[in-house]
Amino acid sequence: MATEQQEHLKIEQLQHQSADELETIAGRERENLEGWIPALASDAEVREALEKAFDYRGDITVTRKDGSEITGYLFDRRTGASLADSFIRIIPANERIKVSVAYADIAALAFTGRDTAAGKTFEAWVKKYWEKKAAGEKNIRIDPEKLD
Repeated sequence: MATEQQEHLKIEQLQHQSADELETIAGRERENLEGWIPALASDAEVREALEKAFDYRGDITVTRKDGSEITGYLFDRRTGASLADSFIRIIPANERIKVSVAYADIAALAFTGRDTAAGKTFEAWVKKYWEKKAAGEKNIRIDPEKLD
């Protein structure tokens, strides 16, 4: 019973917060990576940047040491003992193939695509729901945005 009351109280508090406040609720803070080009000077920096790229919900651009580029969605990574034993897997934009790239072959990384998950927290959804309910709407639906 106490849990239901706590949840109801949390929802009531969310009703009175702006969208900007909702995006920065404790425990929901997300790093804005759009447009970021990380320095890849050390093995640790390469690993950290690729972990962030894995969590990113937009396209990235990988420049290989041979100068070739791949832009697409990083959907998998396999970490090994060394950069040569570690791989990322990317689905290139506008293609239906999967490309593997060794961490050791990556010269540069850029977060080039729009982060499709930015601002799409559960709290933001609840806020939209309560705004529509307060406006007197019935049969409230909050439909997902179309992806680019």
